[in-house]
Parts: sequence; structure tokens; C-alpha cells
Amino acid sequence: MIIPSIDLQGGQAVQLVGGKEKALDAGDPRPIAKRFSIAGEIAVVDLDAALGKGDNTSTIVDLCRMAPCRVGGGIRTVEKALEWLDVGATKVVLGTAATPEVLSQLPRERTIAALDALNGEVVIHGWRTNTGRRIEERMVELREHVGGFLVTFVETEGRMEGINLDRVKAVVEAAQGAEVTVAGGVTTAEDLAAIDKIGAFAQVGMALYTGRLPLADAIMAPLTSDRPDGLWPTIVSDERGQTLGLAYSNRESLTKAVELRKGVYHSRRRGLWIKGESSNATQDLIRIELDCDRDALHFIVRQHGPGFCHKDTFSCFGHARGLTQLERTLHSRKQTAPAGSYSARLFSDRELLAAKIAEEAGELNSAESREHTLAEAADVLFFTMARLARDGISLAEVEAELDRRALKVSRRPGNAKPMTETNSPTTDKGPSA
Repeated sequence: MIIPSIDLQGGQAVQLVGGKEKALDAGDPRPIAKRFSIAGEIAVVDLDAALGKGDNTSTIVDLCRMAPCRVGGGIRTVEKALEWLDVGATKVVLGTAATPEVLSQLPRERTIAALDALNGEVVIHGWRTNTGRRIEERMVELREHVGGFLVTFVETEGRMEGINLDRVKAVVEAAQGAEVTVAGGVTTAEDLAAIDKIGAFAQVGMALYTGRLPLADAIMAPLTSDRPDGLWPTIVSDERGQTLGLAYSNRESLTKAVELRKGVYHSRRRGLWIKGESSNATQDLIRIELDCDRDALHFIVRQHGPGFCHKDTFSCFGHARGLTQLERTLHSRKQTAPAGSYSARLFSDRELLAAKIAEEAGELNSAESREHTLAEAADVLFFTMARLARDGISLAEVEAELDRRALKVSRRPGNAKPMTETNSPTTDKGPSA
């Protein structure tokens, strides 16, 4: 599978040939990250930090909030690695600092060792110094300390000349089960398919930026199908992972879905099907995932309108339940509640809603039986969800925030704050509280 790459220099996305000559300046990396994120995790490399010529910290923080990012470039200390993990990087990529002493102080599953190979020999100091050591030797030394390796084949980096698959096989074998990502020369969908079959990821930059490798082609490169019609079953879910239905995709529909960033499928009756064109139940496509066997797809979408099903239900399996249904109900009531109704008062009277949240939280704290705790927890969730609906915040956004917090390695004590005017249970300071 593909790991799209964004290399940063002076706050801009760039592509270098051989790690030195700037061949392309792609501008603001934020829209690029949004486009690439449809394929999943992206690699962000701070070239300035790597060369000791400043950094792109604020830009990378933005990117980490937009997409799952593995971050590398200039990470030379445990403290810096932890800083990026706490910011929300899914993984950190260490080069010269990838030593057992440093790596042992970091979470193994979120650490990648970057090794640069010139004709199979490890090179350092910006590819200027030969070490006399084979890449496989270095991997054997480090594989117990890292979750994965990024191996760059220097001789082909940025040149779009293809990649040596025998060398890819060799590094995958040397990794002994650790995740391997290879870079340097990956140019075509055929390259990606072959690398995926060997058992590695491919980090790609130049071929994507130049259009030599269309993003849709890169995503579908590893896919196979055992169906006579060649279609790929496509599970469709919302941002919270709630299943909406089953559809089918082919090359045409997947290409269109990536181009439009919409839910586009292949209908076995109608052909190309852009979801919601006639019903207004449109979908924004957030991400595409491939299953482990590479013969099925998962579309993660933001569903608009009544729902996914042609029967105007949330999903093809019926109506939504639980928090999903509560969220839909509250957002609807916010728009349609009659003036003077309790729902309208909750959304318009800030003091009333603040008091109810505080009241129910207090009752939850004083609950003693299991049944009482359950009932009060439901009340707290209801009024909290009303607050989210009032402020136009989705439950998916809250869950994304929780996911970002879960990526932190450094932990605060978690002691309760002393009661003050700003956090008093009877005071509502609004969205900034």
C-alpha cells in the first residue's frame, strides 16, 4: 500500500532529486495533505530540521490535525520524539538518532528507523558518508527496538526510474516481521502492487506530485478480485464506524470517487453511481481502506441527508440507534423545535443547559446503585450531546479528539482542578470554557 510523502522546506511542500536538487515546489502542504489523506497515513519530512536550517513545526502540527501523519526529519533526541508523539504523530521516524539507547526510551510500535542505502550500503550525513555496512546488518541490530523501518534506495530517489524488487525482498526478510516501508524510485501502479505483494509499504512523492502516478491508481494498485465481474465489494460506514451499507466498486468508480472526494460506486444495474445525485443524500469521502486480503474496500464517508438507504433510513440495515440516533435527533430538533418548547429552550437558553449539565453530573457523582448510575450517565450524555448540537460539533469530532489524546505518550497527573468561577458547575462560559 502507498504512504504519500510531503517533504517540507520553508513551509512549502517540495520534492528533491537525490536529496539535494529541488525539482518541484508544490506550495502550501495543507491542501496536499487533505488530498493525500484519502489514502490513509501520510509521511511528513521536515527537511529544514534535518539539515539544521530551522524547522516547520507549526505547519506539521496543522498537518497532524488534518490527517494521520508519521513525522520525520531532525528528530535527534528522545525529548523531540516524544514531543511529536504528544502532538499527535502516529509514528516518529528517526535517522542518525536510531540507536538502541534512544529507541529503548520510546514506544516501540510507534517508532520507525530510517536507513538510507546506496547500492545496499548504509550512508549517513545526508547521503555523503559511506559506512561500509550493509543495510541488512543495521536492520538486524535495530529490529528488536522499532516497530518498523523506512529504507530509502538513494540511487533511485526522486528519479522515477523504478525500484529494485530484489532489494525490497532482502530488506523485508531482514526485518523479520517488523513493518517495512521502502522509498526511492516508486513510479507505477505495477511497482506498488509488486511491493505490496512482497509485504512492504511504498512511500511515494515525486510520482504523485507530477501526476505520473494518479492517486486513485496508487490506492487500487494492490487490489484483486475473485468475482467473475471483477468488482470489489465496498463496505460503507460513517466517520464513527457505523455501517451504512454494502456497495461495489470498479476502476472507473474508484477513480471518480477519489477525483470528486464523494461516495461514488458501481451499480450493477445503472453503472457509475454518484450517491445522492437524485436524492440529495450525498457523501463526502473521508478515507479509503483496503482489507487484509486486498479484495474488498472500506469507504469512510460523511453522510448527508436522511441516510444511506434508498428507503430513507440511516443504513441499509435500518434506523440508527444509541448515540448516533440521539445526535441526529438533537441536530434535527435544533432546526425544527417549536418556539417555547423544551428543546428550543435548551438550545437558546445557555444558563438552562449549563445548569442541567451540572445537575446531572452531580447526580451521577452521587449515584450508588448500578441502575442509578446507568440512568444518570444517560442523562449526562443527553445534555452533553445537546450542548454539542447547540455549538455545531459532531460526535465524530469529539471521538477524533479523544483519538488524538490517546496518541500522547507524556501524561499529566490528572488531578481535579480546584473549583473556581471558570469551572464552577453553575457557570457556563460558552464554547471557550
